[in-house]
Amino acid sequence: MDAVPGLDLDSPPFDLLDQAARERLAAAVDMGYFPDGTVLIEEGRASEHAFVVLKGRVEASDHRDGEHHRFADYGPGDVFGAFAVIMGRARHSYTAIGDVLCFLIPAALFQKLINENPRFGAFFHEGLSVKRQLLAEQQGSSELGRLMLTRVHDAQLAPVEVVGPETGIGTAAERLRAAQVDCLVVRGGDAGAPPGIVTRTDLLDALALRRLDVDAPVGPLASRPLVSVRAEDVLFQALVTMTERHIERVVVLDGQQPVGTLGMAEVLAHYASHSHLISLRLARARSLEEIAEAARGMPALVRALHAQGARMSYLMEMVSALNSRIMGRIFQELVPEPHRDRVCLLVMGSEGRREQILKTDQDNALVLADDLEWPGLEAAMQRFSATLGEVGYPPCPGRVMVDNPHWRMTRSQWLRRIEGWSREARGETVLDLSIALDARPVAGNARLFEPVKDAFMALGRDEILGHHMARTVLEFRSPLTLFGKVRTTDGRVDIKKGGIFPLVHGIRTLALRHDIRRNSSFDRLAELADAGAIDRELARDTTQAMAVFQRLRLAQQLDDLAAGREAGNGVDVAGLRKLDRELLRDAFRVVGRFKDHLGTVFHVRG
Repeated sequence: MDAVPGLDLDSPPFDLLDQAARERLAAAVDMGYFPDGTVLIEEGRASEHAFVVLKGRVEASDHRDGEHHRFADYGPGDVFGAFAVIMGRARHSYTAIGDVLCFLIPAALFQKLINENPRFGAFFHEGLSVKRQLLAEQQGSSELGRLMLTRVHDAQLAPVEVVGPETGIGTAAERLRAAQVDCLVVRGGDAGAPPGIVTRTDLLDALALRRLDVDAPVGPLASRPLVSVRAEDVLFQALVTMTERHIERVVVLDGQQPVGTLGMAEVLAHYASHSHLISLRLARARSLEEIAEAARGMPALVRALHAQGARMSYLMEMVSALNSRIMGRIFQELVPEPHRDRVCLLVMGSEGRREQILKTDQDNALVLADDLEWPGLEAAMQRFSATLGEVGYPPCPGRVMVDNPHWRMTRSQWLRRIEGWSREARGETVLDLSIALDARPVAGNARLFEPVKDAFMALGRDEILGHHMARTVLEFRSPLTLFGKVRTTDGRVDIKKGGIFPLVHGIRTLALRHDIRRNSSFDRLAELADAGAIDRELARDTTQAMAVFQRLRLAQQLDDLAAGREAGNGVDVAGLRKLDRELLRDAFRVVGRFKDHLGTVFHVRG
C-alpha cells in the first residue's frame, strides 16, 4: 500500500484499522503548514480535521477562571483533534508553537473510520483502560494470556460427591473409585460442624499411618471449613487461592450451590504453572537450604509471567502468595513450636499490600504476646532476617525488620506506639505509620494482630492526622512539564516518586478515613468507589494508572537486571514504545486528578 510519506499507518492507533480502511485513509489524507501562533482548533468549536503532527509542536490549552492553562503538547506522530471531530466541539484550544506541519484527516472520513472499526473507535472513546488493553493485544495472545481470560467454569471440573460424616473409610474409598474423583464433600452433621472435604490422601493416611479401622467414620478426617471459589472467577485467581492456602483442591460454587471441585491438575491442564512447581518444592522442603532453593525460582517465574502478558494484579497476588509461603516456612524453621502461638509475623509496605513483585527489601515486624518469655527471641530474629537476605530479600535501608527491636513489640507496646503516632503526626512518624498501616500477618498467631489492626483503623477518625498524611502526597511534584511532557533526569523518570507513591499513599489515607480494612490498593479503590468516597470514573482511571506504572517499572527492572544493572524505580522514557509513552503521560495526568481530589477531601492545597 502506498502511504503518504511520513504517516506511519502501521503504528498506534492506525494499526487498529483493517487494510481497506488504511487504503482509504492513505488516499484521503492531506498535509497542512501552520506558522507559529496559528490556532488549529478553537476551544468549544468543531474541527474540520483530525491532525497528526509531522514536524513541530502543538500546544493544547484551555481557559478556566479567566486564566490560561497549558494542558499538554503534541509532537511528531501524535494525534489530536479526535474529540472535536467525535463530539462536534473541542475541549481545548490547539496552537502551533513554532512552524508546524500536520497530516490532515477529513472529519467525515475520521468519523466513518471510528464508526466502522470498533477497536479504532474505542481507542479514542475509552482512554487509558482501552489503550492498556490494546497494548496487551499487540503483545500477542499467549497461553497465559488465554488463561487470564479463562473462567473457573471453563475448566474441567470434577463432579461433587457428598457423603455423611458417619460414612466409613472403606465405603468412602469405594465412592472415590466409582465416581473417579479424588475427594469427597462431607456434610456437617448434627453437631453444627460446617461441611468439609476429605481426599484420597486423607483416607490413605488414616489407614496406613493412624491405623484407623476401615469402618471408622470420615467426619473427623475432613478438612474444615471448605475453601471455595465461584464458577465465574478467573481461573488464575483459583490458582492463587490454592497456592496461598497450601491446598490442591477447592469447591466450585454457582451462587451457594456446589457444582464441582477444581484441583491443581485441572488448572495445570490449562497452563503448566511454574508457581505450582515452586509451591510443591516449598511443601516438600525439609531444610532452610531447600526453602532457599525453591525461592530462587521466583525471579524466573516473574520474568516468565510478565513476558507472557500476565495482568499486573494477578501477577502481584501470585508473587505475594508465594512470598508469604517462603517467609512462613523460614519462620516455622526458626521459631520453636512452643513459641509459635505467642508471636505474629507481619509483612508491611508493598508486601503487606500484596503489591510486591521483584524482591526489593524486607519490611516486617513482630507482634508478641504480652506474657511471652523467650530468651532466644533476639537471636532467632537476627537469623530470620539474615536468612531472608540469603534467599534474596535484601535488608531494609530504614531497618524496618524484625531483627530491629524497634519493630518487635508486645501487643500492649504496639497499642501505645499507635497512640503516640497519633499525637506526633510529623515527618518520620507519618512515614513509620504509613508503612505499618499496610501490615498483614503471614506466620504465627494472627489473632495477636487483631487489636493492633483495630487500633490502626481507629486513627481514621483523627482529622488532623488525615490532614498531615494527605499533605505528604501533595508535596510530591508531578513529573509532567507545563507542556504535558514527562520530565526526566538523565533520560529517566522516577516512576515510584512521581506515580506509585502518591497514588498508594493517597488511597491508603482515604481508606483509613472510611474504615476500609483491605490492604491492596486495588481493593481499597473498589471499596472507596462503592462507598461513594471517590468518583467511579476516577477510581477506574486510578486503578489503570497504577497498573501502567507497575508494568512499566517491572519491564525496566527486568531489562536492567538482564543487563547487569541494579534494578530501581527509574524508567527510560525514550526507550518506551510510542503507545507506552502515551500511557505513561496519561497515567501521570490521572495522578494529578487524584491529588486534586485528595486535596479537596482533606482541605489541603498542593
